[in-house]
Amino acid sequence: RHIDRLGARRMLQGALLLLAVALLASAAAPTVTMLVTAQLVAGIAAGIAMPAIYASAAAIAPPGRESGTIGVVLTGWTLSMVAGVSLSAVLADLVHWRAVFAAVAVLAALALTGLTLTSLSDVRKSGPAPTPLGALAVPGIVPLLVACGAFMTAFYGVYGYLGDHLHNGLGRPVSANGLAALAYGAGFGMAALLDGVIDRLGARRVMPFAYLLVAAVYVALAAAGSSFHLTIAMVALWGLANHFGLNVLVMRLSALDPARRGTIMGLNSAVTYLAVFVGTTAFGPLYSSFGFAASAAVAALLMLVAASAAAWHSPRPV
Repeated sequence: RHIDRLGARRMLQGALLLLAVALLASAAAPTVTMLVTAQLVAGIAAGIAMPAIYASAAAIAPPGRESGTIGVVLTGWTLSMVAGVSLSAVLADLVHWRAVFAAVAVLAALALTGLTLTSLSDVRKSGPAPTPLGALAVPGIVPLLVACGAFMTAFYGVYGYLGDHLHNGLGRPVSANGLAALAYGAGFGMAALLDGVIDRLGARRVMPFAYLLVAAVYVALAAAGSSFHLTIAMVALWGLANHFGLNVLVMRLSALDPARRGTIMGLNSAVTYLAVFVGTTAFGPLYSSFGFAASAAVAALLMLVAASAAAWHSPRPV
């Protein structure tokens, strides 16, 4: 909530500094307990940085180009998923696992330096910082958070077990997981070229259809799950559809109340990472008992919930 009171730029600077320090502490941790503690601090820093980034992207977007601006920011997901995970694995194998944390600490420091050199201005809210629970009273936020929860639970529930399905279900080497990540990232990144469609049609109008598209992709994943090549193709389409789903979600949430944008995006992050836990935990027994196709089918049902929530009437159409 202090993003709104102190400004997104200042809070992002502090979060990046804290992240760099926490990652260096992770690299130097002498015990598992110290490593876990350092990672907890890194998680706090990331939990501040992400909503600050989204709030800043929404604030600087030129009128009529909000989707394109947010879409560029969302390519960070592609870089971290494809390049970040892959290069981290190589670095840990060739050097040491501590080198991974040290390298990402350097990236955090570079991001902090770049942000400091920019002329990004802060919009600060006068008076006390709004409470997260108080932001739930903003008209239209609850259905969007429900959509976020269903969307992210479906994603993490399926993606969390995709690698095991490729390896144990289809008999592919572990390296196939990297190909799946590359396919998803390619689809997610290429969708940025189509973000202008959202600006032309409006995020509110596009959002239910974007989630129905994701639901259709899950149905296709369930049907193609026995074929490795078809699965990889569907994973690429999954990345493309999810880009639209995430873009419109961020757009609509950030437009609800500009004065409480940081707090609202913080709630979005909280729901997202709750969905990480719920998705991987709930889908584990489902995947173990009924297989990948059943998991994808349940994910499709969750996306119908997300689409219904996205279509819910809001007093402030955005």
